[in-house]
Amino acid sequence: MAKLAGVSKAAVSKVIRNDYGVSEAMRDRVKRAIDELGYRPQAAARALRGRSFTIGVLMQHIGIPFYAEIMSGLVEQLEESDYQAIMIQGGTRAKTEERAIDALMDRQVDGILMIAPLAGRTQLERVAREIPTLVLGRHDRSPAYDSIVDDDRTGSELVMEHLIALGHRRIGHITFHEDHGQPADHKPHLRAETYERVMRDHGFADEIAVVATSYSEEGGYRGAHELLSRSPRPTAIFAGSDESALGVLTALHEAGLSVPHDVSVAGYDNTRLAAHPNIALTTVNQDGAVMGRTAGRLLLERVEGRAAAVHFSVTPSLVVRRSTAPPGPAPDGL
Repeated sequence: MAKLAGVSKAAVSKVIRNDYGVSEAMRDRVKRAIDELGYRPQAAARALRGRSFTIGVLMQHIGIPFYAEIMSGLVEQLEESDYQAIMIQGGTRAKTEERAIDALMDRQVDGILMIAPLAGRTQLERVAREIPTLVLGRHDRSPAYDSIVDDDRTGSELVMEHLIALGHRRIGHITFHEDHGQPADHKPHLRAETYERVMRDHGFADEIAVVATSYSEEGGYRGAHELLSRSPRPTAIFAGSDESALGVLTALHEAGLSVPHDVSVAGYDNTRLAAHPNIALTTVNQDGAVMGRTAGRLLLERVEGRAAAVHFSVTPSLVVRRSTAPPGPAPDGL
């Protein structure tokens, strides 16, 4: 930037800090260079000052159990370095997330881990041009940033083939609402897409039942109520996340239905709570701790100068517990 503006790095620093002793002509040249290169002043200041030894983490909500496992893995990886992680909540609205990303950039973090961001690829690439960025949970790829994904198609197939092998035909699925504010380059809901494909492949197209709520306990609770209101009700529910599966379990308990005798339930993520003996949830393991450790390693490589993008895919496995079993006898009249 200093070269483009035709001034020294010290002059650029003075302009960014708004120091005295800078002519208007020099200030204009530096500002034009900043605009032309697309730099944020904070990013330019960081380049002059050096590293902050911090990795920023953007997540929709800090209370999501699977995100906590990713964070644990990240922190474990960073313990071997001089870096620390700082977290910020982006929420479920694009504008709120944008402000959160700007806040991380303003705090001059050296790298950013974005977990399932709402932003489109163009915006993600804009951030990645200024700060090493890793996107976790999005299936689109870019040469500008690293990415980590779970093979959602394989994971969903594992759940569905398990339920069908048990003898289930009426299988419901809970996915999440598409945010109308999301950009067009978002990929489709692969778990819901795979659920429908497997149902059709096995000749159960007439039994497809999808409810779009959210990957939260409340979303699972509402989704289960809607599925249970249908006649005949499903004998199994595949929730798109462990958190929503917990809401499904609550709704079934309130309805006086037992798991798995009346309704089998499967989740996705294999969070620690899923293994609790009072829950014993069948779920897909995509190993959040491994994702977090890998994210930390890749971001530090980027900070150290690696230019080529790396795209890492986690191979999921099915963990079968007591929440799934062959369907019980159908209620009278069904």
